[in-house]
Amino acid sequence: MSADAVEQRLVDLETRLAFQEHALLELSDALAAARDEEARTTLLLHRALEELRQLRMALSSGGPAGNDPASEPPPPHY
Repeated sequence: MSADAVEQRLVDLETRLAFQEHALLELSDALAAARDEEARTTLLLHRALEELRQLRMALSSGGPAGNDPASEPPPPHY
């Protein structure tokens, strides 16, 4: 194998390595962003579930939003 062929092969391998390193960095960034988004979504879901539990407890205990007619919206014809 000639020196030129070896050098060309080395250049090709270095080029491939550079592209792979770049692709790995992009994948790593995308994974980190997906994990952040999942954490935010999980937090929002937990907050929504807690609000739903509180609302159900208030409705079942006859609290302010329970059976009080004053808290109901007016009929549609008003």
